[in-house]
Amino acid sequence: MKYRWSIAPPQPALVAVLGKQLGVSPLLAQCLVNRGHSEPEAVARFLEPRLRSLADPFALPNMAAAVDRLFAARERAEPLVIFGDYDVDGVTATALLLEVLRALGWCVDFYLPHRMEEGYGLSQDGVENCLQKFPGTKLLLAVDCGSTAVATIGWLKQRGVDVLVLDHHQVSEPAPAALALVNPQLAKQAVSGPPAALPDFTELCSAGLAFKLAHALVKRGRDRQLAEFATFDVRPLLDLVALGTIADLVPLTGENRILVTAGLERLNVTRRPGLLALKAAAGIEGSIGTYEVGFQLGPRLNAAGRLENAAEALQLLLAAGLAAAEPIARALDARNRERQQIERTISDEVIGAIRARFDPLRDYVLVEGQLYWHIGVVGIVASRVLREFHRPTLILGGEAAEWRGSGRSIPGFDLAAALRECDDLLVRHGGHAMAAGVTILPDNVPALRERLNSFARRTLSPEQLQPVLKLDAEVSLRELTIERLAELDRLAPTGQGNAALHFCASGLRLHRPPLRMGKEQQHLKLHVTDGNDIREAVWWNVPRDYVLPPRFDLAFTAEINEFRDNRTVQLKVSDLRAA
Repeated sequence: MKYRWSIAPPQPALVAVLGKQLGVSPLLAQCLVNRGHSEPEAVARFLEPRLRSLADPFALPNMAAAVDRLFAARERAEPLVIFGDYDVDGVTATALLLEVLRALGWCVDFYLPHRMEEGYGLSQDGVENCLQKFPGTKLLLAVDCGSTAVATIGWLKQRGVDVLVLDHHQVSEPAPAALALVNPQLAKQAVSGPPAALPDFTELCSAGLAFKLAHALVKRGRDRQLAEFATFDVRPLLDLVALGTIADLVPLTGENRILVTAGLERLNVTRRPGLLALKAAAGIEGSIGTYEVGFQLGPRLNAAGRLENAAEALQLLLAAGLAAAEPIARALDARNRERQQIERTISDEVIGAIRARFDPLRDYVLVEGQLYWHIGVVGIVASRVLREFHRPTLILGGEAAEWRGSGRSIPGFDLAAALRECDDLLVRHGGHAMAAGVTILPDNVPALRERLNSFARRTLSPEQLQPVLKLDAEVSLRELTIERLAELDRLAPTGQGNAALHFCASGLRLHRPPLRMGKEQQHLKLHVTDGNDIREAVWWNVPRDYVLPPRFDLAFTAEINEFRDNRTVQLKVSDLRAA
């Protein structure tokens, strides 16, 4: 057993009422209650996400001011530059806005920063290079960045450049003096009370915000009775929104759930040449869901920006035909393989070094850095280290006097807040509670490690440092039928904030001897029984010397397995403990 199991408490009275009112099974009702859904009307909206339930885009902070300035630029044929970001969220948001603005009459171009040379976000170097490329620019739209760029936006303002910021990252104090800062974090700050009081759009990523801006522009254009706006349909853009939202790991709740549900439908029928080419390069033959986006399409789009510049990914999304798209998709696939090799090498080095001296009573936060560790993969390495040790992790690398790094955190530890406690040690920093980026002088790394650990020891309990496996219910094998799993699939899309369903079954035993699978025989196929029914289970990466106890409890996800036109229920083992 590698997890601390936490089984959601049964609530039979509430489950019975909800099941009767909605006509759903007790198991689905329990899973809904576990996710905080108990009011029938709200549950119905959750189970049937519809685009018409989206809030008015002008409800977002400062959206009206941004739209006013953009229409003023359109009327004057004033050039506009979109300053994007190099991850999937930034690239999809930039592609979406370029497609909309060009189609609707704006003079617009784009600039994507170089990760290695210009750093993260709306950096001074990036902005100066942008203005050199587009001299005379007087309007800059920063996308997926800019919420902490106080000095850079102040510098632009002195030069007569109006800056619009469309971003979802935490806002600095003081906030930058942008002409319009469209950021749902400002809505969070304006609303006091429980999270339920917050608008449904507060967790939007930049791809979602770009869609909201496009919607706002179309509404304004129709209000003005402009001909080209009358028939413009924003719904085909939802394939890009789904890509950015899933890849950016924002909660799939509220408006994100609506956008991703509709976006995955679009993604599965998209005729966008770049996505068709990328799907072929990734070897995806079936339908596309959150897994395919998160682990196959997203990493390939990210590969260009991680190693050099994200322009290739943007060119792919904007490609007019397969002839242009296919060589770019193949190049991104090759870059992704290169990225994977670099990541594996650094991860093995980091995990080996930490394991040799890891002290669970001392090391609450892991901070590791080395000259020449590739800064394009340190975030992925941080995620792997976090999974291995379940500690907030910050991995740093670089080639110059300043190192840059990326951090990942665990529930209960606000990494962005912790970095604010270390502001005097850092050149710059920003991000979320669960993920953040930093720039630091190498000599300050030991002090940063000590201060972060001191902060963590004050805020984290020992129990929070053991990974928790949250289980929706204890079930019998008989409950796990094809029909029941089809009903439970109404909770999809699952992901961040709407976790995949996890169950447990107790007192199981083997129905037949286990079978080793895989090239290195590292996986197990089990046939388990509770005395009444039998189900097939697969368990990945089980040590060769592991001996199953005679009776055991199993934690798992369940899915429908299709093989040679035969559909069966298969359990994917998450953990196993002696009964």
